Amino acid sequence: MKNILFAIMLLCFAFAQAQLSGTLYDNQKEPIAFASIYVEGTYIGTTTNNSGQYTLMFPENGTYNVVFKSLGYKTQIVEIVFNGTAVTKDVTLTEELTTLDAVVITNGEDPAYRIIREAIKNREANRKKFSSYTADFYSRGFWYMDDVPEKFLGEEIGDLDGSLDSLTRSGIVYLSETVSEIAYDAPDNFKERIVASKVSGDDNGFSVNSAESANFDFYNNNIDLNNRIVSPIADYALGYYEYKLLGTFYDDNNFLINKIQVSSRRPKDNTFNGTIYIVEDDWTIYGVELTTRGENINVPIIEELVFNQSFTYEEASGDWIKRSQSIDFQFAFLGFKGYGRFIANYTNYDFKPQFDKKYFGPEVLSFADGANKKDSTYWNAKRPTPLTVAETDEYVKKDSISAVRNDPKYKDSVDAVNNKLDLLDILTGYTYRNSNNRSSIGYKGVTDFKGFNTVQGYVLGTGLFYSKGYDEDYNKYLYASVDADYGFSDDRVRYNASIYYRFNRTNRRSLRLSGGTAVQQINNSNPISTMENTLSSLLFERNFAKFYEVDYARASYSEELINGLFANAYVGYERRQPLTNTTDQVFFSQSDVDYTRNNPLQLDNSRLALIDEHEMVKVGLGLTIRPGQKFQSYPDQKYNINNEKYPTITLNYEGALASDNSNYDYHQFRASLYQSFDMGNVGRSSYWVNGGTFINGDGISFIDYQHFNGNRLRYKLQALNPYGFGLLNYYDYSTNSDYAQVHLQHDFKGFILGKIPGLNKLNYDLILSGKALFTDRKPYFEASAGIDNIGFGKFRPFRVDYVHSITSGRSYGAFVVGINFGL
Repeated sequence: MKNILFAIMLLCFAFAQAQLSGTLYDNQKEPIAFASIYVEGTYIGTTTNNSGQYTLMFPENGTYNVVFKSLGYKTQIVEIVFNGTAVTKDVTLTEELTTLDAVVITNGEDPAYRIIREAIKNREANRKKFSSYTADFYSRGFWYMDDVPEKFLGEEIGDLDGSLDSLTRSGIVYLSETVSEIAYDAPDNFKERIVASKVSGDDNGFSVNSAESANFDFYNNNIDLNNRIVSPIADYALGYYEYKLLGTFYDDNNFLINKIQVSSRRPKDNTFNGTIYIVEDDWTIYGVELTTRGENINVPIIEELVFNQSFTYEEASGDWIKRSQSIDFQFAFLGFKGYGRFIANYTNYDFKPQFDKKYFGPEVLSFADGANKKDSTYWNAKRPTPLTVAETDEYVKKDSISAVRNDPKYKDSVDAVNNKLDLLDILTGYTYRNSNNRSSIGYKGVTDFKGFNTVQGYVLGTGLFYSKGYDEDYNKYLYASVDADYGFSDDRVRYNASIYYRFNRTNRRSLRLSGGTAVQQINNSNPISTMENTLSSLLFERNFAKFYEVDYARASYSEELINGLFANAYVGYERRQPLTNTTDQVFFSQSDVDYTRNNPLQLDNSRLALIDEHEMVKVGLGLTIRPGQKFQSYPDQKYNINNEKYPTITLNYEGALASDNSNYDYHQFRASLYQSFDMGNVGRSSYWVNGGTFINGDGISFIDYQHFNGNRLRYKLQALNPYGFGLLNYYDYSTNSDYAQVHLQHDFKGFILGKIPGLNKLNYDLILSGKALFTDRKPYFEASAGIDNIGFGKFRPFRVDYVHSITSGRSYGAFVVGINFGL
């Protein structure tokens, strides 16, 4: 009851502070949500919340013409006299009646096509009108989950930090707000300074809402929503949409507005459905009400995304500016369902800013000091869209819960309950936590199954660990562990220990010390996952993974030296030993197949990839360069953003020193280029080019050869590696000489298959790849065509590739089925 009374008091206080407040209704006395309300002739404005309520602040005493506008309703202008006393004004908007009386249909074509062609012709010119500006930005977002199951995959879900009602298992799980100052200068310069940030239930939280992430511009050809969704006025929109003129009307400035229905030509294409309003003669956007679905953006858990944008005419500049935006979404997957909304409000535009050369830089987002410490007085004055009663109550509830759960005594009491030892913990593991000092110590149990291989047999692991966070957000963090695994066939226990320390999350400086005895694949990049090798061995008697044993001690360090320049280094001692098969167990024995030795197969140039016992010191240095990298600066954290205009460059050195066999000392230098970039409505392309050379590499151990990520599996628990090979034998091309490889891939994102009748209903993706490998052997080439997003309903984890290989005069192909379970 106290919380309810406090929520009512807060709401009353918010309205008392507003200079103009009220509710916007339609003729049926239903509230009108997310309508634009602004002072005529200015950029001062607000929007209604989903209960139709609004508040508006005036700069000073005086008489103001306040405009009330919402798509589908007649705009109303109300004169408000403000003398320092708060004014309450409820307003009713009548439905906008459209007419087709003046519409002339020619050549059997709907008149909407003429209007859309003009909008397309003027799209770029209208987009450039907003190529430079500053503005104030406000956003609010929330997620609501409904009837959440109590368990998922056997694990208790709980109440999600107090978000869920104990009876209905429903509630708001995320609610946050931001107030920002933004600046934009086309085409790529953007800057946002968040002056206030509020997260429900987290006094120190920083909202993830940002103006750049909310910048959905329908004047662009595509809207990036995982898939590139085609704008209804894109240059090529006529190939994606059908249009119908629903009617016309005159707005309050006597502009003729065309209301046009937008319909996708193919239901599951990367398109919208809904309504777009176009201003006659100016051919600008007056507003949009557009919907797309999860099957259109290839995010099956999303049921629906609804975009609403409202633009208003500014007589002083002659421009139509975006005042407000709302994005509603619904989601459902595996028993989880709910909905959410993100709203945005733009005010105080300046379309003639004076930016100096140093104004913009790589930092695109920053926070003002104390941005997350603003009190209710500040938010009541600055929040342009008032909270609903449910949102106000959510803040009160979460703040109360947070105050309780952050109390040291409460944390101790929770720890006391959770730290009780159960008999089953001996098998499954146990963790003792001290929440007040952010530390935990635990035992991993004996149920950690690490697969099967012909060297160790079945492998089970266990271990002890300790973790410690040195600040509230765990930016400075320590993790230490001692692990052991036991191979049932070779009857060996092997131990490993590791200490990892992260200094911060700003430049990502970290240090790791590790040592012990391990069984590793000869190709240390592990082209065959543990589970894939287990199934391939036990089900098909094909033990493709080859292993050796190593006793080691290693130290590694990494850091971002300056923005976009990353460095890493390591030094370590290794003592390598050969391993042999100790088991031939298989579930289904095959008469024409036997397990092979635990050595890569003899190569066709008579080199044997045998491993003898030896020891050495290995060192490595690496540099990664990301030209043009931008970043977001959160307090104590930095989030990097790749610039797709430039490739990522990687330079590496690896060497072996002080080997007990001097022939094993060597130096290897390698470099790579990687880039992924958008291709508009035709999809997304990427490439990876890698090459290197050895110095003094003639007599080195086969372990230290350059190995390439091949594949001999036809059924995989993951999709084909885009930067590996689909049919290359794992070690046939391993080399201690010069080498180079090229990998090209293009994902059409539905562009091809979405246009084929019948197939377009299946929502498949076509992915094409081309690959080449150059070593001291003859070149190896591959080409593949894959179909992704295969499945049924929202469960679509399968991908099928046909891979064709050409090498040494041999040409052959095969299908590879991938299952993306992340194993």
